[in-house]
Amino acid sequence: MTEPSSNGQGSSPKSVGYANPPRSSRFRKGQSGNPKGRPRGKRKSDIPYDHVLGQMVTVREDGRERRITAAEAIILQLTQRGLAGDSAAARSSLTAIETARSQRGEGPRIKVLRIVLIGMGIESILGTLGIATKKYPLDEKRVRWEINPWAVEAALARLGDRKLTEAEQQEVWNCTRMRHKVNWPDWWTVTD
Repeated sequence: MTEPSSNGQGSSPKSVGYANPPRSSRFRKGQSGNPKGRPRGKRKSDIPYDHVLGQMVTVREDGRERRITAAEAIILQLTQRGLAGDSAAARSSLTAIETARSQRGEGPRIKVLRIVLIGMGIESILGTLGIATKKYPLDEKRVRWEINPWAVEAALARLGDRKLTEAEQQEVWNCTRMRHKVNWPDWWTVTD
């Protein structure tokens, strides 16, 4: 064994071995042993938001299809729900719009903003096909669908020989839009 040197390094320059690397390859004081650090890489746990929200989706509006990004479709859906009375969706929509505005910075201002509502469920089908019309579309407490005259006539024609009871007739009468334009069958008894 060699004796420790007086320079405080623990061993003489000649002793090299286990736990005693040569002086030339030892870490310098104040210098990192890994100067470049761990290489940066994509963490597997990250969700690819940009990739998913940047994908193009097809949206149908006014009977026409158009392609927009998934992020735009989400904003349109939130806006529609917000206009229908869902306050949480309205807040989310406004937050997303404000975030987008702040990221955009000062640039050319949008003079006209066209908001297109994407229908979902029975409401979009009834309205798109012209079968019925929502009487109070913005009032959640008085939501009421009124069936258009041609749809009432078609439904009554499908009954064939079956006749509606007076209670059923009253219900159809109350839900019919522009009753005076309907060609009621001869057996119909309910009127104003």
